[in-house]
This record gives sequence, C-alpha cells and structure tokens, in this order.
Amino acid sequence: MVRRLPQLAFALATAAALLAPAAHAADDFEYVALGDSAAAGPLIPNQDPNLLCFRSEMNYPQVAAALIGADLVDVTCSGAKIDDFSQRQYGILPPQYDVLSRRTDLVTVTIGGNDVQLVQAAVSCLNLLPEPLGKSCADRFTAGGRDELGSRIDALAPKVDEMLAQIRYRAPNAEVVLVGYGTYLRPGGCYPLQPMWSRDADYVQSSVDKLSAMLRERAEAHGAGFVDLGPVSVGHDTCAAPKDKYFEGLVPTSEAAPLHPNARGMAAFGQEVADAVSDQQA
Repeated sequence: MVRRLPQLAFALATAAALLAPAAHAADDFEYVALGDSAAAGPLIPNQDPNLLCFRSEMNYPQVAAALIGADLVDVTCSGAKIDDFSQRQYGILPPQYDVLSRRTDLVTVTIGGNDVQLVQAAVSCLNLLPEPLGKSCADRFTAGGRDELGSRIDALAPKVDEMLAQIRYRAPNAEVVLVGYGTYLRPGGCYPLQPMWSRDADYVQSSVDKLSAMLRERAEAHGAGFVDLGPVSVGHDTCAAPKDKYFEGLVPTSEAAPLHPNARGMAAFGQEVADAVSDQQA
C-alpha cells in the first residue's frame, strides 16, 4: 500500500491539472456581436485584417467587451443584412449565426439599416444648392400620402422576429440585446454644413428613429434587451464640432466612414451597452 501512495498522488495531481482549464473555461463570459457597419466601424483604426467587413478593433463591441471583461467573438460586417446572418455574405463570409452556441452568454445585434436602405436614402437626400434649387427627398419618399421608408421598416418587423427566434434557438443561454441607431441629424439639420435641406434632414432622422423604435418593440416582445443610442448621441450628431461629434458627415473630420460612427461615438456606445448589460446582471 505504501508503494502505491506516490502513484495515487500523481494520478490525483494529473487529474486536477486536466480539470483546471475546463473549470476556467466554464467561467469565461462569451460575448458574440452580430450586425452591420453601425456596429463594425468602417475605417476607424485599427481595422481587422478581414478587409471585406471594414471592422474596427475599436468598435462598440470591442469597447463593451473590455468594460465587462468578456471574451468577444465579433462577426459584425459592413453591408450586412438580416439574410447574411443565415447565409454567406458576399458569397464568401460564413453566416453570422454560425458563431452562436449554448456557450454564448451575451449577444448584441445592430441590424436593419441596410435592409431598408437607409444610407442610400440619406445620400439621395443631399442637395448642394439651397431650396428651391433642387428636389426634396422627403416629398419624394412621401408622395401620394405613403411613407416609403416607413413602409419598408414596418415590413422588416417579421424578419426581426424570425432573427430573434433564431438567436434564442442557437444561443439558448444568452442574454440578447438589440442596439438601435443614433441621432445622426439634429432637428432642422445644419444646411449647408451637411448639405441636406431642413425638412429632408428631419425626415431622414425620423426614419432612423422609426427603425430604432421598431427594433425596441420587437426586442421587448421577445424578452430581449434594447439599448437606445438616440439620447446618448444628442448634441453629438454630424452637425456638431469635430471634437464633439459621434457620427461623421458627408465629409469626415476624423478617421471613419461618412455617415457612420467615429471612434468617439463607438467609445460612448460601448459604454452604454456595457452599462445596460451590467444592469441586467445586477
């Protein structure tokens, strides 16, 4: 019996060593970020080596993950639509859903802008000349008493429902948080600093707000969380001074894509997401 004690001790020590990494892995907090360019952060330094997605290493998922101490799997990708969650984006990139699993603890999602073509609509609203030397996009999108962008947003709601159900199915243990879009334009805009007539600026921002409101409504219907970036970005829109803005305008004043968040905005948005997640866990 005495001769077997060293062997037993060695066996126990070996078993403990083998079990230790597994126990540590079980304690890791896995955070998966899904979404489009509003989450990815195109052109914000430093960019992920996967140049197809224009994904920044300083986007809001990266900021939030650092604040909450999470292991981040970031598959946000510029140009993404909800369909790209279940199929290959550009015919090359794996579906974003593929990174979800039972081990996932947190999922954040920013999506919908490309589905309803909000950026394209905003670009079509640019007018280099003051009224009446041009055409109002608000008039065009609401001709005949029908709000074209509003109708697109309403039609997207069932797809958001399906998306949330898929996320819940693939990551049943995760907290799910939809993250809305922010305040890109203040009331009345700031023509000619941003070359969009006042009523067109109001129409574009009201459409952004409508999309965020729909995302909030669907999130609540599915028991998911929602982070509203509208209030936190008030006063930090494309009309603000370069040192204050969270979104770049048509001509960027910092390293970021036009009509997208900059690094300052991503830092603020990451803080909002981290605070919301921490409040849910408290």
